[in-house]
Amino acid sequence: MSKIIYAGRSFMELLLALAIGLVPVGMGLMAMLHQQKKTLAEHSHSSVQEAIFAIDRSLERLHAAANSALALAGTPCEEVRATLLKQVDITEGLRSLALQEKRHTYCNTLGTPTYHDAYFADAQVPLQLIFDTPATPGRVILSYQVRHDDSSAIATTYATQLRNELHRFQGGLTVLIEFGDSYLWALGDSRDAERPSQAEHVEAGVSKQYGYTVKAGYAQGFSAREARQATMQTLPSLVLVGIATGSIFYWAVFRRRGIPQGNAANQA
Repeated sequence: MSKIIYAGRSFMELLLALAIGLVPVGMGLMAMLHQQKKTLAEHSHSSVQEAIFAIDRSLERLHAAANSALALAGTPCEEVRATLLKQVDITEGLRSLALQEKRHTYCNTLGTPTYHDAYFADAQVPLQLIFDTPATPGRVILSYQVRHDDSSAIATTYATQLRNELHRFQGGLTVLIEFGDSYLWALGDSRDAERPSQAEHVEAGVSKQYGYTVKAGYAQGFSAREARQATMQTLPSLVLVGIATGSIFYWAVFRRRGIPQGNAANQA
């Protein structure tokens, strides 16, 4: 009977040691998943701020060129076109400059002034994405308009510059820029059949200087895939820690039970 009790007690000690060994495994996995969630959320938030900073810096040249051209608005085109062309030549990334009076384009460095009229019907939206113009089929143009009374100036650049900024964000994060109802991201734009997935850890921010919106997030299922991969990499180490913890506990329990028996044998 004593052997059965002894075996039962040993079995219970083994189960308890196993349970103790599983504690660091479970705690380690929980801590890893919590840290992963926190890291992804922080990455989304910081990426929005970084994107706004980088894009604002890119738009400063467009803003400066448009303001410089606005000072010439109202002057006959033949008198100022050479100045506008020189400004385009010396400004990095600048594609064109145009002047408007009463929302009618009368001077353009490209020599095709008419298409600006329709695109800037809403004067409350200074930044706009323009798709597939007659002069640039298949391309995306970013236009920036500044106004003063009935006069306005328009500076344009290729959206490639913005995409280059967005390509900097790696690690599965999708960063998207919204200009009104239009959007742009590293691999597409508003012409796509579907908007890119940003279902997880979504963060958004608005440029205080230019009014566009930046959104950053991960595609649906990204967190689960990352969790599985991290678990496969971390679990072997956690199991070793669990085995060591359980073994130490079991040895300590056995020693407490075994030492008195040894002392009794020595006394005999």
